[in-house]
This record gives sequence, structure tokens and C-alpha cells, in this order.
Amino acid sequence: MNPTFRPIDAYSGLLERYVAQLDWSIPYQPNCKHAIEDKDNYACVSDHSNCQDSPIGGYLCYCQSGEGNAYIDGGCPNPPVQSNHPRQPTIGAVYGSIQPRTNCPTSCGNMSIPFPFGTELGCFAKLHLYLTCTPGIPTAALPVLQLTDRTLVTDISIGGGVLQIHGISEPDDFMSDSDHPLYALSGEGERRMVKWAIDNMTCEHAKMNKSDYRCFSTHSDCVDVTDDRTLRHIGYRCKCSSGFEGNPYLQDACTDTNECHQPDKYICKGICQNSFGSYTCTRSSIAGVTIGLSSGGGILFLAAIVAILTRRWKGNVQKRLRKRHFRKNRGILLEQLISSDQSASDAGTKIFSLEELQKATNNFDHTRVIGRGGHGTVYKGILTDQRVVAIKKSTLAMISEINEFINEVSILSQINHRNVVKLHGCCLESEVPLLVYEFVSNGTLYDLLHREQNGSLSPLSWEERLRFATEIAGALSYLHSAASVSILHRDVKCMNVLLTDSHTVKVSDFGASRLIPIDQTHLVTAVQGTFGYLDPEYYHTGQLNEKSDVYSFGVILVELLTRRKPIIQNEHGEKQNLSNYFLWAMRERPLEETMDPQILEEASKEGVMCMARLAEECLCLTRAQRPTMKDVEMRLQLLTGRRVAPRVEQGEVAQPAGNNGRGGIAPLIGQNSSRQFSQEQEFVSSLLVPR
Repeated sequence: MNPTFRPIDAYSGLLERYVAQLDWSIPYQPNCKHAIEDKDNYACVSDHSNCQDSPIGGYLCYCQSGEGNAYIDGGCPNPPVQSNHPRQPTIGAVYGSIQPRTNCPTSCGNMSIPFPFGTELGCFAKLHLYLTCTPGIPTAALPVLQLTDRTLVTDISIGGGVLQIHGISEPDDFMSDSDHPLYALSGEGERRMVKWAIDNMTCEHAKMNKSDYRCFSTHSDCVDVTDDRTLRHIGYRCKCSSGFEGNPYLQDACTDTNECHQPDKYICKGICQNSFGSYTCTRSSIAGVTIGLSSGGGILFLAAIVAILTRRWKGNVQKRLRKRHFRKNRGILLEQLISSDQSASDAGTKIFSLEELQKATNNFDHTRVIGRGGHGTVYKGILTDQRVVAIKKSTLAMISEINEFINEVSILSQINHRNVVKLHGCCLESEVPLLVYEFVSNGTLYDLLHREQNGSLSPLSWEERLRFATEIAGALSYLHSAASVSILHRDVKCMNVLLTDSHTVKVSDFGASRLIPIDQTHLVTAVQGTFGYLDPEYYHTGQLNEKSDVYSFGVILVELLTRRKPIIQNEHGEKQNLSNYFLWAMRERPLEETMDPQILEEASKEGVMCMARLAEECLCLTRAQRPTMKDVEMRLQLLTGRRVAPRVEQGEVAQPAGNNGRGGIAPLIGQNSSRQFSQEQEFVSSLLVPR
């Protein structure tokens, strides 16, 4: 047997079907691996020889140079030295080549033939990868590529490790041999797929055999091949590493893949940048802005939806809560009382909604607070009709009996006096009812009397003080006697006396007020008021009547006369009620040391003494000795309308006072004479009588 015969002759009937061919091998070992391990019986004894697995089992030996006899010692000549790679043997080996020769055919008809497959000696890597390119038959113009005489190859995939074949109906040829190392058949019918391997070794063993390892290119990997049907190991094949493409069986044939040129396979929604063995995908600024705007818009839309739903839910909760408060605060009862009272309706008394008052006060903003007291906080508000109002938000403790509160609102809505703050209405939709009064803009009488401006108190004439006292007395007299029930203020003090721009008095803050029917003389209540103004008898007994307001008014008279605060510091550095100090000073000290020097310069001594005596009466510790507010109002009106003459002795005629403007007409009183003057003059005279 000629050792240099063509490998195609090993396949019977491929070219000359009438010529008989004989396949042979050394059968003592199933393959080269086992043969090499059996060193004593290894047949490839010549240097520069290689072992080749036989497709029929066993193995064959061949010289690397392609010439000589590998089965005898020294039968193979030395191969020529190759400069391009230390592993590369001489091209033209008998049954396979590490690398193909330079002029190997690369196609058969329209079929590409990549290495390790080949159609000529020196062009295929292993014997089982030899293919036959047969001339075209009369019905076909192009040559065809055959694996066997009944099998046509239609496609070769190096990276996928498969052949597409046509013509096999049953796997009964050499590929079905369990000892065959290269193929695994799959699919049905005439068109099938064949998985192939470069050698029958595993990747682990192949990498150990450096001289025959076929993954020749850098950046290539070894892949074990198994039969999908039987799961038996077939061998190994090579592929380019991830990020590289090409032919791993050729030297340096695995080159970098430009993933950016294959957008269908390598998806990049942005800017693609190729790198060696990989690629990066960065989002463009436009894409980023678009995505950012889209995401931001979506988030804002969802936030808006959530905010709207939350606001509606809160609104529904607030509506139900307001209705509950309105029913608890007897809103229906008050509506009936106001509608049945024509005077309240004509006065414009209204039940406001909480929403109206929230809008008027900017949701009860702290910057709208104009006053705080023991009975609540007062806010400045502007209604939708542009009326400026004062909205009083009472403390929770003050609304203990809601029915009594409703009655008070009903009564107060009927008050129409120029010196009493007008009640416009109330709101019952909050936990604590709100009262809406007219707004008085010029501060309080307390500010005018006691608060310094630029280091000194503002001048306050006698006439103004007398007018303030008269207007306050008139307002309290109206509350005590002009309605069907007496209205007791219970917290009369300078801070609750408001002043308009024209210094007109407005009595305010009825948070502590109580109603006394005409047939009752007093009420027993928890003591409320302000120290310095509090009626001592009310403080000790808890019994409240109109004389309690008279006592508090007496303190205001003393403040007007002395321009001192209701709680003062005496000569010993102790705090003392102004009322107690005043009563002591009227007995123990001259008038000039007690009164404000300004009024002594402007008013007559008799006029000042008249008001001082009236204040003494109002401050009597016993209520029975105090005058009523009606009496007080009448005396102050007489004092305002008349100039009082100096006191005269009995039987003397009062002379004109001259040009000082402080004189007047005094009554003639003789020892045996009768009263020859009016009742008004009697009131004035009575003020001069020591008590």
C-alpha cells in the first residue's frame, strides 16, 4: 500500500464507483490517544511522524513532511523550518494540516469552503473534514459539495459548529458509528443538520496536547461537542472569544467584532462606541433629556393625580366634619332664632361658613392676629363684600354650654348701639364657634392711656376723658337695661374698650358675658374677669349682677383720672390694686397728689372732684352702695353738659367766676328756703356732698 495515496481514496465509491477501495488501519488501539499511551506497541516509530485516528477505528501514522514511512525508524525526513509559527508543520501532510497551504480552493460552486474543511490534500485539518467538489450534472450548471456519495453540503458554519446537509434519509452510514469522532446527526427528512468536531478529544485533553491543539488563533476558545440525541461526547471544536469574530482555526484570524455595525444583534439605544473585544453604549444628551423629561412629566402627572385625589378626599372629610360641628353647635336652632327675629334679620346677622372665614383670614394666618386674650384670639379678616371684620376664635374651654352660647348670640345680634361693637354673625362649622364683629382700627383705651410713644405718653385732654367715660357708661347702661334680658359684660376693662379713628368708644369682647332675665337679681357662676378690675364681692361669693360691671367701670374712671395702670407699685415696692390705692389716697392725701397733673391744669377742681366721688361710689365694697350704670351715665352727662361752680357756703349766692372759664351757676340754698332748682342741678349738687 502506497503511504502517499490521496485521502479521498479511503472513501469507497466517491469518484470511481466501479473501482474497489479498501480502508485499513492499525486495529490494536481504538484511537491515537490509547495508542500513544501503549508505548511498547505504538506503530508510529519514526521521528517527525504524527498519529491520525482512522474513521473505521484504530489509527494511522504519517510523516509531517508528507513523504517517507512513519512506520519504520528514521522513515520520515526532517520537515523544513517554518518562521511564522513554532507549531506550524510543513503544509502538505497526508491526512491533515495544522494550517492550510496557500493555494487551497475556498469555494465549490456557490458554496464557501472555510478551513478546517477542504477539498484537496493540505487544505483540511483532519481527514474527516475532507469534502468532495464534484462537477455539475447536466441538470445543474454549478459543482456540488459532497460529504458522502449520498450527502450534499449546503452550508458550513464555523462559529456554530454545524453543517447543513441534504440527501440522508436514514443515519445508517458511517456517521452512525458510535466510535466515529466527528459528527452528530439531527433533524428529520432529507434536510438535516450535522454537528461536527475538529477532534474526538475533550477540551481538557486537547489543550494538554499542544502540538495538535487546533484552536490556533489568539482570542479563541475550545468548546466540547455532544450529541443532542444520545448526549455522548463527540469531541471538541473552536470558536472565537466573545467580542471577536473570524476563523479560530487560522493563525490570528479571530478579529475584533465591531458591534456598532450590527445594531440588530447588539442593541444600543444611545451612542455606540466600539472597543477591543467589547463595546460601550452611552445615552446621548438628547436621549437623556428626552427620557428625563418623559420621566419627570410622568412623575409630575402621577403626583398631580395623587394630589387631586388626596385633596378631594380631604375635602370630603372636611365637609363631613363641618356638618357634624354645625349640628353639635346647634346651628339649626340658631338659624331658626335669627329667621324668627325680624330685628336680627334686618341688622344683617349672618351664619358664616368656615370656608368664608378661612378665606377672609388667609386660613387664620398668624400675621392676621390683632389681639389675644383670656377668651380667645382675634383675627383681622376681609369678607368677599370687602367689609373689614374682627373674627374671634374662642378657646375650647369657653364653650361649655352651647345652648347658652346660641342664646347669647341671638341676643347680641339684636344690639344696635353706637358705642358697642356690632356683631355681624358667627360660624358654627368649627369645633369652637367663631364670632364675627365689626373691625375697630385705632387700638384700645389702654394703649392711649398707658403706652408711651417716643418715650412719653400722648396728651389726653379732660374733655376727651370725660367723653370716654360717658360713652362707656352709656354702652354698659344700654346692655344692662335696654334689652329684654340684662347683658352683663363681666370683663369691663380698658383693653376691651376700642377706639375708632375719631376716638369714638366701642365696648367689645363679650366672651365672658352672661344674660340675666329681668325677674332674677343675680347669677352664680365661676369667677371670671381680670385682676385689678374684678368685683371683690363677686370674687368671694361667685354671685354676679350688674353691680359687678359698675365696679369694673369705677376702675376705668380711676385710670382716666390718674393715668395709672390697674395694678401699680406703691411706695414700699409692693404691687397693689389701683382701686385700693385710690380709695386710700382720697382719704389720706390731697387731690393734687393723686390725680394726673394735666387734668388739674385743664379742669376745675370741682369737676375733677365730682368724677373722683363718682369713682368712689362705683368702687364701694358693698354692692348695695354702688350706683347703677344708668345713674352713672346720667351723672356723667350732667358733668359733661354743665360747668360746675366752686362750692359756696350756705346762704351765699354764687358769683360769676370771671374770665377763667371755670365758673358756673350754683344753686341757692338758704337755711329755710326750699329747693328752687331742677333735678339735674340736684344731681350735680349731690356729687359735691362728702360721703
